[in-house]
Amino acid sequence: MRLYGRKFECELLDQLVATVQTGRSSSSVLILRGEAGIGKTALLEHARGSAAGCRVALAAGVEPEMELAFSGLHQLCAPFLDRLHRLPKPQREALETAFGLSAGTPPDRFLVGLAVLSLLADVAEQEPLICLIDDAQWLDQVSAQTLAFVARRLLAERIGLVLAVREPGLRQELAGLPQLEVGRLSDGDARALLDSVTPGRLDKRVRDRIVAETQGNPLALLDLPRGLTPAELAGYGTAHPPSAGRIELSFLRRVESLPTQTRQLLLVAAAEPVGDVTLLARAAQTLSIDETAAAPAESAGLITIGTRVRFLHPLGRSATYRVATPEDRQRVHRALADATDPQTDPERRTWHLANATAGPDETVAAELARSAERAQARSGVAAAAAFLERAAELTPDPARRGGRALAAARAKYQAGGYDVALGLLDAATLSPLDERERARAGLLRGQIVFASTSASAALPLLLEAAGQLEPLDPGLARESYRDALLAVITAGRLPDGPQLADVARATLAAPPGPAPERNDLLLNGVALVATEGYATGVPMVLRALDAFRTGEVSKEEGLNWLPLACRMAHNVWDFDSWSALSARLVDLARETGALSVLPSALLLLVSNRALAGEFAVADSLVAEAQAIGEVTGSRFLAQYAALVFEPWRGRESATRQAIEAVTREATLQGEGKVVTATQWASAVLYNGLGRYEEAYAAAERGSEHPQELGGPFIRSSIELVEAATRSGRPARAAQAAARLDELAQAGGTDWALGTSASVRAQVSEGPAAEALYREAIERLGRTEVRITYARARLLYGEWLRRENRRADAREQLGIAYEMFCQMGAEGFTERASRELQATGEKVGRRFAKEGTTLTAQEGQIARLAGDGLTNLEIGSQLFISPHTVEWHLRKVFVKLGIVSRKQIPTSLLKDVVAMT
Repeated sequence: MRLYGRKFECELLDQLVATVQTGRSSSSVLILRGEAGIGKTALLEHARGSAAGCRVALAAGVEPEMELAFSGLHQLCAPFLDRLHRLPKPQREALETAFGLSAGTPPDRFLVGLAVLSLLADVAEQEPLICLIDDAQWLDQVSAQTLAFVARRLLAERIGLVLAVREPGLRQELAGLPQLEVGRLSDGDARALLDSVTPGRLDKRVRDRIVAETQGNPLALLDLPRGLTPAELAGYGTAHPPSAGRIELSFLRRVESLPTQTRQLLLVAAAEPVGDVTLLARAAQTLSIDETAAAPAESAGLITIGTRVRFLHPLGRSATYRVATPEDRQRVHRALADATDPQTDPERRTWHLANATAGPDETVAAELARSAERAQARSGVAAAAAFLERAAELTPDPARRGGRALAAARAKYQAGGYDVALGLLDAATLSPLDERERARAGLLRGQIVFASTSASAALPLLLEAAGQLEPLDPGLARESYRDALLAVITAGRLPDGPQLADVARATLAAPPGPAPERNDLLLNGVALVATEGYATGVPMVLRALDAFRTGEVSKEEGLNWLPLACRMAHNVWDFDSWSALSARLVDLARETGALSVLPSALLLLVSNRALAGEFAVADSLVAEAQAIGEVTGSRFLAQYAALVFEPWRGRESATRQAIEAVTREATLQGEGKVVTATQWASAVLYNGLGRYEEAYAAAERGSEHPQELGGPFIRSSIELVEAATRSGRPARAAQAAARLDELAQAGGTDWALGTSASVRAQVSEGPAAEALYREAIERLGRTEVRITYARARLLYGEWLRRENRRADAREQLGIAYEMFCQMGAEGFTERASRELQATGEKVGRRFAKEGTTLTAQEGQIARLAGDGLTNLEIGSQLFISPHTVEWHLRKVFVKLGIVSRKQIPTSLLKDVVAMT
């Protein structure tokens, strides 16, 4: 059928298909969004029809299965599962576990995404692949996230991805992908479409009335003649045509005209979106539906049954399911539960069983609770939350119902579903919870507020829960104090209410918790640092960190305790523990789908990798934190991630934007750490740019409050020493250096003592200064803190130049310049360049000319290729396909003027610096 008024949309889809067919590197992803019946499905069919020479994969979101993890993804990948053996083992195992083909621990979401990308790319090796997903607003969360992951990595593959989304309903996971709004037809196109499907001639006034009332919605115009007789059309002035909001009713009329058994068969197909013909037949047999029942539905243009069962329009499916009576739905779900193999697909069988249950039923509720355990092992916390939520609804005993609602709320919180979690928590508190459960509910409410709103808002809730739990559950009380300490450290000083010292004293007064001992070591160590000072508390914290780093840590303990451990590793100068534990925390959060933890874990790792000089890695982590913030509705941690990273680049505009984004965040108003962190960011930026008066003003404000434990206060003090010495304030610099040395001596690590030596050197003279500079370089050179090490070289070189030792200065400045160049620290690079020129050194152009500069990803791929990694190994490490790796490498070869991987190390490291 000709698509009236859709010339532009069809041409765009044709272009996408042509891009895929020819393998040109261009956008091959498109989201079609618009109201129900506006023509999105017709456009998908157009894309399917124009995909000559391509393989087409179809999937559709289905409302009853939105909570079943991976259900939408399984539809898309099902025809290709015979190719799983071609994937690398970790990817294959991740996908097999996700689809329930084998047992295993919850697969890493990013590994699943890479496995899907690899699987589709493998299919596209033989022939171009077009993936069409209808009703994407009803995809389960994990499938939507995975498809967004794949979509953002379609660069070199012959793969096209088109998703249709009903408005309102654009998934947050899909935000940022190319979109096309499918609008209503013009009156002229609407008239032409109506004329094309209306038998006989219509009175002009009748036609105009239909066009006006259907408001340019094509499906309303197409469906209207199906349900009205010629007489009704002739007297249309008194009738009410289906508008965009009532289009499903026209499908209902078509369904209602079908024989009873045909309607039952349609309902079975609507309730089970996998499209398994065998499953449909088994369920139909259970319901005593005759084999001939499908024919009238196919004749009516509602459904086709071939190798798979498929509705011709998703509105047909949704209308069939929504208008069925509750009793009919339950009967169909019961038949589907009986027809589903409990061994190969136990979660889907339980889900059908739950939908077949009208009222409270402990047997089904218990089965849902067991399925939650299996689902968490396979799909993570999001799937477990869905089963627990339904289990709570079906639990007849009020006390047990409250406990299950509480468990569901916790799982929803861990999955990042904060609003739903709060609703479940409210439902739980309406049940007769015991005293301990009520205290646990209070703790959970505080944790949700911490993750979704702000640390300061969560702090009183966490402290109240801790006090309630002390006599009931000392272990859980310690966990509450842990979260309260983390909240107050995150918030910094507050205008009123409890401060860090208050929380620390309450923590020390609480009874000890159960094993492992490292948890109490960490908690007490943090509290002693806050109340007695670094010298007293840091040794205990370092012992705890060593125990976390060297010992086995369960998933639950890791997700709960590593956030505080990582924060303290940063604060007590233990870079090795900070690196190892933050990476482990990110892995755990990804693996379990714990979106409540992942953004803050990414923030810790971003700051760590920035100090290590790995800006490309930090940049990708910031992007990930931003994407997760969009999904969960919690953006302030992603904004913080940009804040701790952008200053090191030396780009004033980007840094100011990050500062403004954090200071504008309403939920952070009143938290002192916001001021400290933003002032630190300004100080780093302006020290790098050599604008020392501005750096001093920012650093002075950032170091005003030593009661804010570690982090930005310490880092601001470091910037203060440098800015003060360069702006003619030696006394203030000496004071700050002495304070830093006191803190560093308590830590005793090479990072701490090297930093202390560097700042003391800046306030010293003669041989003493030189000895301290050399100590700083020696100690920092043994660490991974490359940016601090490069700054120590820069400061030493600048001192040598002022001492008129130009040859020695050139050596130190040259090393610093090379390091800053390679990292992409543009401000410090230019500062080193100016100093080198002041020594008489002619500084060559270190950055590639425009058009030959490598992007961050190209540089990263080039380095890995130069280290001997294969395309498959590089793709697995960077979460892209081998084809994309090869595509990037071809661009690298052209830009660098080389022809083989063997030339990469020399060309990349000596001639060109990868810039972001």
